[in-house]
Amino acid sequence: MPNSTTPKTIGNPLSWGANALAGAGHLAGETLDGTRGVDHRTPVIQTLTTADIRLALRRGLDDFVAVRSDVLFLVLIYPIIGAALSFVAFRQGSVQMLFPLTAGFALLGPVSGIALYDMSRRRESGEQAGWGAVLSDMRTRIIGPELILGLGLAALFAFWMLAANAIYMVTLGPERPVSAGAFLTDVLTTGPGFAMILLGFAVGFVFAAAALVVSLVSFPILVDRRVGLLMAIMTSVQVARHNPRVVAMWGLTVAVLLALGSVPMFLGLIVVLPVLGHATWHMYRAAVR
Repeated sequence: MPNSTTPKTIGNPLSWGANALAGAGHLAGETLDGTRGVDHRTPVIQTLTTADIRLALRRGLDDFVAVRSDVLFLVLIYPIIGAALSFVAFRQGSVQMLFPLTAGFALLGPVSGIALYDMSRRRESGEQAGWGAVLSDMRTRIIGPELILGLGLAALFAFWMLAANAIYMVTLGPERPVSAGAFLTDVLTTGPGFAMILLGFAVGFVFAAAALVVSLVSFPILVDRRVGLLMAIMTSVQVARHNPRVVAMWGLTVAVLLALGSVPMFLGLIVVLPVLGHATWHMYRAAVR
């Protein structure tokens, strides 16, 4: 019986190159569309209340329980990274950078929630919310602008670390701490130590506020709609301007939960990160119609 299937061939180099260029051009065009946006409807900003925070956290916990196996696999890498960074800080005698490293996770948190937002979106609309379904949605129209936003937050994190090091240098520096115990004693019992705490919290608040205002709903709305990068950031800023008190309370809630999740050895982040990621989606749904 003759073989009815036609064997597939690789093709000549010219046709292969043409196909590769066409594919690259399509990806570049899709990325540009995602960054520029094709949905030009102006998002409607809603008025938030503290009840929205409680409802978002409750729904975030429900999402976490419903898709827990997928989410745990997704966020397990973040506690490992945090523990590794702490180990490096101790190994290099840079124990003074341990707290800024830990606090800096709040700046990078929205990046870790991209897939979580899509899981919550799918579950909300009654679609399959598994890992495979989420991966199928991570197209260049989403990844392009999300990557740019993520790089912006990474740059903010880098500037925060530079600022934290500068604060140490002008207060307790320039010598490195001889041990973690000696550093803690200097921080809690000396004038320069108290000055470092006050300066650190003041500067850290500015960085955290900037990250919160820019990323509050920008990441979720890019998963939900093709509004473009600029519209996403503008919408996030407008939500913060329209609801300053509730947004500040949400930021404080996130900071407290991340601090609790960082003890011991960042293991609590295995639960805190996904719950906050899902809850952020529900805050977006409450803030933007």
